[in-house]
Order: sequence, then C-alpha cells, then structure tokens
Amino acid sequence: MNLKKILRLLCFLLITSTVTPKVFATEECFESFSRSIFKFNMVVDDTIIEPIAKGYNKLPDALKAGTSNFTGNISTLLSIPASLLQGNFTQFAHSSGSVLINSTVGIFGFLNPAEKIGLKPTKEDFGQTLGSYGIGSGCYFVLPILGPTTVRDSLGLIVDSYLDPFAHITIREKELLSISGNDLDYYSVKSMTAVDFRSDNLINFNSLEKNSLDLYSSFKSVYLQNRSNQIQNSLKDQDDWNTLEN
Repeated sequence: MNLKKILRLLCFLLITSTVTPKVFATEECFESFSRSIFKFNMVVDDTIIEPIAKGYNKLPDALKAGTSNFTGNISTLLSIPASLLQGNFTQFAHSSGSVLINSTVGIFGFLNPAEKIGLKPTKEDFGQTLGSYGIGSGCYFVLPILGPTTVRDSLGLIVDSYLDPFAHITIREKELLSISGNDLDYYSVKSMTAVDFRSDNLINFNSLEKNSLDLYSSFKSVYLQNRSNQIQNSLKDQDDWNTLEN
C-alpha cells in the first residue's frame, strides 16, 4: 500500500470517526490486530529497548542530562511550526527562543540556558494541531515499534515528517540555512529520544506491567489521557508519562 492510499484510508477513518456520533476515541479500529502488534512491541521492548535504557541510566548524570537536552532541543523544532498553525503565539515565541538560545549559547542544545531565563516550550505536533481545531482523535490502534496512536495522530505523524525542520534536512534531504543531514542522523536522534524516554519511565512501566489486569488497555488509557493533556497544553503533564500515577 503506497503513501497516497494510506493517506486516503486515514482521512476516510478520521472523517467517519468525526461525523459519526457513535464512534469515540476509546473505540478500536482493529483491536485483535492491535493486540498482536502490542505483544510484538512488548517483546522488542523487553529484549532490546529496556536493556539499553537500563544501561543508559548507568551513565553519568551530566551525560544523560546533556543527551536529554540535545534530543529535546531537536524535538522543539517541530513545536515552532505547530504552535504557529495553532495560533499559539506565546508558545511559538517560547519554542523559537528556546531553540535559538540552546543551539548557540547552549552548545548545540547540550545545555539548557533557555529554561533558566524562563522559556518553557511544550511539545507540539500536527496531531495536536488538528486536535486544537476540534477534530476528534478517531479510533485507536497500535503501530509496530511506534506504538499507540489514533487515526488523527497517525495522519499527523505523516504531516510531521514534512513540517518538522529536522526531518526536512535529514530524511527529506533538503537544505535549511545551509544545514543538511541524512537518514542516519534522523533515526539516530529518534532512537536516542526513545531510549531517553524509556529510561525516565522504567519504574512507571514496571509498575504498570505489575498492576494491570489488561496491560494493553492500560497503555491505551495512558496514551489517550496523555494526548488529551498535550492538546489542552496542560503544563503539569508535559513530562510525557513519567508523572503517571499507577
């Protein structure tokens, strides 16, 4: 199935979910398939991601903080156009100022001086932008490796790959301000971001696994609540899942 067919399917599901009052975000697109993908993802996590995250946690705190700052700074690049599309000019200023200061004074983002002067960018993407327009999330499903998503967020994920300045200069192989990269740069940063996120949530993940009667449903609930908080720009929940109470 090519990209155009995938986009048509996602748009159809999104429109159907939005205009049909009986379809809610908590409903599934393909539950049995999603549960199978979820089991696969958990095997990948148990055998690859979690061990790497545990090893990463043994690194010196300064090195972990620098890595987290670096990947966070790159992630903030997407927040700039997304905030602008949302009409959130305050957040646009925070994101733009944070990237500018951290990329220069902060030595390519390894330090975070922007935070010390009060700049607090939130994570924004095109899925959140659609949500800010009042577009419902559509049904829920699970992607291989990428994990939980909805019709709206999966459509947003595709748009992000064009909207994100970092993706523009890497996987899109374009130049921006005489800066360019390649696929390896993109996937290396995304992998490091995932490891950083997983290492921050080792205790929460273990607690969720231990206390959940249905782990699939628990992850679904956490994901949907987290995305709802992000769309509402709830600052207290901007730490992704590591503030989760189990």
